[in-house]
Amino acid sequence: MKAIQTNLEGCVIIEPTVFGDNRGHFFESFNEKLFNELTGTRTHFVQDNQSFSSRGVLRGLHAQAGEFAQAKLVRVLQGRVIDVAVDARRDSPTYGQHVAVELSAENNRQLFVPRGFLHGFVVLSETATFFYKCDNFYHKDAEWGVRFDDIDLSIDWQISHDELIISDKDQVLPAFAEAVK
Repeated sequence: MKAIQTNLEGCVIIEPTVFGDNRGHFFESFNEKLFNELTGTRTHFVQDNQSFSSRGVLRGLHAQAGEFAQAKLVRVLQGRVIDVAVDARRDSPTYGQHVAVELSAENNRQLFVPRGFLHGFVVLSETATFFYKCDNFYHKDAEWGVRFDDIDLSIDWQISHDELIISDKDQVLPAFAEAVK
């Protein structure tokens, strides 16, 4: 397993070592000790979540505030997505910047999204099964978010706007400048 630093401090791409032969392949998708060594954190995950979506579904940009903030380790079990993390930490030198990474069942990449980041993804394949670990439990009252098409963030979701399928809740989220907590 190896870690690839992104341009956002603490936000790391994890690539597993895949062992393949004529029977298929095997890889260790998570090892807490190795993960913490690679990321330089002491993250302990307490909850796993999974979603299934079709092409064009965009989920995000979401976060949890305050004591309920969550770090996430995200990956795709089936299909292909563009995964986005936005640094919403006011004291960060990369505040307001984002990273976009293609995650797929083929590349087996994972993205570690630290606490204080917004997160979202859009499905590029016909369908996708998205899986993520969280280091804190979900708390509805701490939920917040930012519009996916915020002009200041200028995220390239790599799919046309008219193909996007967005929840009613996500369509009315505020702009980044208005929402950051």
